[in-house]
Amino acid sequence: MKAPETTPSSARRTTSLPGKLVADARRRAGLTQTDLAKRLAISQAAVAQLERADSNPRLATLDRALRATGFELVVTTRPRPRQPPVDDSLIRQQLELEPAERVRGLEAMYEQARKLASAGEMHRGELA
Repeated sequence: MKAPETTPSSARRTTSLPGKLVADARRRAGLTQTDLAKRLAISQAAVAQLERADSNPRLATLDRALRATGFELVVTTRPRPRQPPVDDSLIRQQLELEPAERVRGLEAMYEQARKLASAGEMHRGELA
């Protein structure tokens, strides 16, 4: 039996709900809870408990139940995309300016920083 196609969002929804995953696989396989219980050599009540929304089975138990329905559990990881430490677009924007424009921009930032530092000193009572 071929595993159902899932989108990333639907995969996220079901991966955090193992009970739903088992119940969906059982239904897709055309099995009742009693049928699945027989395949797993457990009681129907145990299958019902496994399919509960708040169930938290071990991975081995989840895999065993899914295999009994004709599916398999696949757990993967992948690296997260790395975020650049700086915004390259700001660097490109500055490099497009003429050198004199860059100097004027730096002088304006310096003046703003001086005013901010002075305001901080006044607020703290450091200026007489």
